[in-house]
Amino acid sequence: MKLLIKNGHVIDPASGFDGTAAVLIEDGLVSAIGAGLSPSNAGVFDASGLIVAPGFIDLHVHLREPGEEYKETIASGARAAVAGGFTAVCAMPNTDPVNDNASVTRYIVEKAREAGLARVYPVGAITRESKGKELAEMAEMKAAGAVAVSDDGRPVMNSQVMRHAMEYASDHGLIVVDHCQCLDLSAGGVMNEGRYSTLLGLKGISSASEESHVARDIMLAELTGARVHIAHISTRGAVEMVRAAKQRGLPVTCEVTPHHLALTDEAVMGFDTNTKMNPPLRSNEDREALIEAVRGGVIDAIATDHAPHHYDEKLVEYDRAPFGVVGLETALGVAITTLHHENGVPLQRIIEMLTIGPARAFSLTGGSLAIGSPADITVFDPVKEWTVDPRRFSSRSRNTPFAGWRLRGAVAATFVAGRQVFP
Repeated sequence: MKLLIKNGHVIDPASGFDGTAAVLIEDGLVSAIGAGLSPSNAGVFDASGLIVAPGFIDLHVHLREPGEEYKETIASGARAAVAGGFTAVCAMPNTDPVNDNASVTRYIVEKAREAGLARVYPVGAITRESKGKELAEMAEMKAAGAVAVSDDGRPVMNSQVMRHAMEYASDHGLIVVDHCQCLDLSAGGVMNEGRYSTLLGLKGISSASEESHVARDIMLAELTGARVHIAHISTRGAVEMVRAAKQRGLPVTCEVTPHHLALTDEAVMGFDTNTKMNPPLRSNEDREALIEAVRGGVIDAIATDHAPHHYDEKLVEYDRAPFGVVGLETALGVAITTLHHENGVPLQRIIEMLTIGPARAFSLTGGSLAIGSPADITVFDPVKEWTVDPRRFSSRSRNTPFAGWRLRGAVAATFVAGRQVFP
């Protein structure tokens, strides 16, 4: 089967290609890129006025299955992913049961195959039941399809356990993804520690709770040689430590969420529990540092930390509500609006952080339009305006801080292995 995506502006940061061209897809693979392509017997998608990019990759989502299917299933999460332009997502292990063994890993892989939408890459747990004590069976999970390990949401507090985890993961070619948070420093906190937490009378989570574990993980990466990925980086100090680590050639990468780029802790003033996430929304100084780190190439990937919760769970007092917001279907609009239209970050850089950046961080297939690569492609309009309406989400949950926002940048079509899966 052949498909020609024509008349689009092709941007492929992996190769540096940036210009008007057609993309020819044959048997699920990219077979040619260039002007004047006119193959016989090919279907046609007219991308006039649109950007044609490699399929977006999200390194950090919570799909809730198995165990909390009322919030999200692998199928509904994959549907939300392709609606947001993501052709691949990495599913965190904090399910019920925890993805700490090959049987759960295989279950996730099979459910994703049945859904037939976005590619779903399981992330296995670092420790059994993510309790931070005994290492999980990383080799078995990798054999079953895991691409990385993490106890996301439950930081590994014991540094010796984390050292052993890095050594073991390194032996098996797995990336260690850490939710950097010192639980002793953040205990009881529900938002960023600062002026607004004082005004609201809410217990704060200090920047030091994140930065202390970022520093630890960088030191352990240097000690063990393991590849370490810092999840949802949120503070100026953490960014500076990652910058320094990269300058020293250490195998450290990091991601940032759209909500940490677009919002600050001032958003909590209305006590909207959809502004409650972990790490919390930080100060404007931190937000500005994150944007400059994006511009300067310090941050490798934009990741949503898509964390669905049922409406009733968020409809409680702020300090009792669960942490987390959905983000797959708003990520592109928030990123382009905040970074490109408001702060002048080049579109190519944003696409890099959604494609080849995450692919390289986790050694994933995809992220480029190289000839012979899987035809995972995202087509979008960088200027189209739209209003966020959670009622129209493909996700089973609606807990977004961006309801009613007017955004610029919208997905027009998503292709996985050459097959159009959205709209």
